[in-house]
Amino acid sequence: MEYKITARGELETIEFAQNLESEKFPNMIICLNGELGSGKTVFAKGFGNALGVKESITSPTFNIIKEYEGELPLYHMDVYRLDGKTDGTPIEDYFTKGGVVIIEWADMIKDILPPERLDIKFKVAGENSRVLVVTPRGKKYEELCEAVL
Repeated sequence: MEYKITARGELETIEFAQNLESEKFPNMIICLNGELGSGKTVFAKGFGNALGVKESITSPTFNIIKEYEGELPLYHMDVYRLDGKTDGTPIEDYFTKGGVVIIEWADMIKDILPPERLDIKFKVAGENSRVLVVTPRGKKYEELCEAVL
């Protein structure tokens, strides 16, 4: 099953992220894909703010992984620079640390992603519009989508 949501501006992307956050659970994995500037980091900011993160959430492009404290820990990753090579980067360790993992450019590490996760593809549909294609993988994620979409 696949869901399509149209977000007309950053505020609607943030609202969508906040809706998903309302159904969060430990070890939740959210995989974001889409071209540069399509809204991946905006989504992460919205989710993090709803989670109670006080710090300013920025793209972890040069850090690869940023950790934030909220109601649950938030592990925000940008794996673009890894170019598919995760040697020495403990990405998989974060999948079971009890927090929420948000991975930007997740397709670059698809070989190590857990089978149960939420995939969100961001597609630019106009200057301020984005189509978000949401694909739940696994029962928990299907139930999450049924609850909020």
